[in-house]
Amino acid sequence: MEQRIVICAPAGQDAVLAQRVFKSVGLESVVCADAPKMVLEMQRGVSVLLLVEEAVSGHAMTALVGYVASQPTWSDLPILLLTRSGADSLDVQRAVKQLGNVTLLERPVRTIALIAAARAAIRARKRQYLVRSADQRKDEFLATLAHELRNPLAPIRTAMGILAHEHPDSARVTQVCSVVNRQVTHLTHLVDDLLDVARITSGKVVLKKESISLKAVIHHAVEISASAVEARRHTLDVEEPDDDYPLHADHARLVQCVGNLLVNASKFTPAGGRLRLHAVVDASTVIFRVQDNGIGLTQESLNRIFDLFAQAPAVGEASTGLGIGLSLARQFAEMHGGTLIAESDGLGSGSTFTLTLPVVMEANVKPPVRAPLPLRAEVQRSGRKVLVVDDNVDAADTLDALLGMDGFEVKTVYDGIAAVSAAALHQPDVVVMDIGMPGMNGYDAAQRIRQGSGGQAMVLIALTGWGQTADKQRASHAGFDHHLVKPVDYSRLLACLQTKHPGA
Repeated sequence: MEQRIVICAPAGQDAVLAQRVFKSVGLESVVCADAPKMVLEMQRGVSVLLLVEEAVSGHAMTALVGYVASQPTWSDLPILLLTRSGADSLDVQRAVKQLGNVTLLERPVRTIALIAAARAAIRARKRQYLVRSADQRKDEFLATLAHELRNPLAPIRTAMGILAHEHPDSARVTQVCSVVNRQVTHLTHLVDDLLDVARITSGKVVLKKESISLKAVIHHAVEISASAVEARRHTLDVEEPDDDYPLHADHARLVQCVGNLLVNASKFTPAGGRLRLHAVVDASTVIFRVQDNGIGLTQESLNRIFDLFAQAPAVGEASTGLGIGLSLARQFAEMHGGTLIAESDGLGSGSTFTLTLPVVMEANVKPPVRAPLPLRAEVQRSGRKVLVVDDNVDAADTLDALLGMDGFEVKTVYDGIAAVSAAALHQPDVVVMDIGMPGMNGYDAAQRIRQGSGGQAMVLIALTGWGQTADKQRASHAGFDHHLVKPVDYSRLLACLQTKHPGA
């Protein structure tokens, strides 16, 4: 943090006297005679801004309001404003309203009062930087946690695929595989929700709005909530318009909103209960209502149910979940210009969540067709050579076994250096490679493989626990054709295995 005070006093002796006072107690300051220089100095670094009343008018005020508005979410620049004695002017009132973190000091101000105000402002500014640093460490921790959790989930899911492949006619094996896969899916969603919290609080979530289908949103939301509904033997009634409608929205985030509401309803409805998803279109607005006959909500819970990490357990029951699904759903709704509200007549009366979004496009625009992924992609397997690279031996070996059962010719190595050598020696058609490996990571290994003999014709697939936007961009720059996040759906991997590199 730049520990200095920027002083803007266009006329008089205020700036000179203030700088002299600050220097006497070891506080660094710089004096600016006009608004352009003030903004330039603040961009170079500022802990506190000291202004005189005469400076908060005209172009200076416009520049200040623009600077304050452009601050990152963690920043709230402390401003000390020296005012004339007597009634507050309109300029001072406007400054207090528009600049936010303003402390008024009436002139003539006592020296000790000015020093105390400046030191208090500097301490407050330091705390802002500490909060920013803590948020950065939290985001880094969550990203690392997601990676570390996804790594063991990958071989668990793959092992279940092997078991199902070996015993396709065993009802008991099918049941066990279904249980494990449901729990792996649940853990994966928890990891994704944690990462979304980090992205939203750091302002890194950007909606990817496009023309999407209302029926596709409903279908996929029901699909991602199916494991929760089935596990508790609920009945889910879905009511939707007969006609499809095009929506201008982020498909993944909208599905997440509706899916989270269904999962939440299932979580707080006793086994064997009934859930209802009702979607209607009114002009340019689509309304989703998720109703349940579960435990209901008290008025106190209704007031805080959308707060981050808030939970509303039933009386005498322990809290469940992380308390982030509903918070994410409301924030994504608001990012679409919509609302999400909860209603309940009290404990034992069930709940209704209403998601209202002004995203319906004109009626003459046809909704796009979004086909679901096939359960098993048709891939040319026989003789197709695959190199699997992962320092997690269990993940590499289980994927090797599953691909081998599906007719691929598989070679497995466990680090980036070995991957480069194996690619040159065996000339695989496809390389499926982890990223976070010791010694040589997946990015560097991919670049080396691309530069080596035959590397331009190979399909490179990143299969990794690192799944943020920056990770995907870096993988693309390193030469990967596809970026898949652990634990991957096997059908998606098979679909990627049948693609060809543009240079082939």
